[in-house]
Amino acid sequence: MGQAGMAEAAVRYLRSVRTPAPEPVEALPRPELRCVGEDERAPVDPADFRRVLGHFATGVAVITAPPATPTDAPAGFACQSFTSLSLDPPLVAFMVGRGSTTWPRIALAGVFCVNVLGAHQSELCRAFAVSGADKFAGVAYDAAPVSGSPRLSGAVAWIDCAIHAVHTGGDHLVVVGRVDALGAADDPGGPLLFHRGRFARLSD
Repeated sequence: MGQAGMAEAAVRYLRSVRTPAPEPVEALPRPELRCVGEDERAPVDPADFRRVLGHFATGVAVITAPPATPTDAPAGFACQSFTSLSLDPPLVAFMVGRGSTTWPRIALAGVFCVNVLGAHQSELCRAFAVSGADKFAGVAYDAAPVSGSPRLSGAVAWIDCAIHAVHTGGDHLVVVGRVDALGAADDPGGPLLFHRGRFARLSD
């Protein structure tokens, strides 16, 4: 058996093995992070960094997770740093600030659902961008089929995931999710975009 055949056999075997339920991911502490010392000049001005990077238009999603314990509420936050990562195995990723108060709850749940927002959902995005509020008040949702994470009504697409890995990226964490299920609306319409500090839509 050649190398290609052995690789194919390995992939078939791995796919045949039942994936165990994800273990809760330990949330990292929130250290004081600095890329330069107190007496050093920062290589890039933070305001310039935000201004220039704001020219890169992104989609907008809400990352949700089910209650980690019976006494908890669902968790969720607005996210513009979501991306697809790998086709085989199917992996996605999002970035979250290490000081986030929502991330530890998602980490404890060990699963999450990415809700890709449509152009009509800017107010929903604003609601999930607020810290400390009851973000799910008045929000319609059902349970994603595998993780049970909130699947928001009206989202143009959803991706149901288990946390696969977490990496440190400066003052953020890079969270990799293994995709267990996904779907899209029959008539999704246009996506909600974020560009230069404000919401935008595709123009025909």
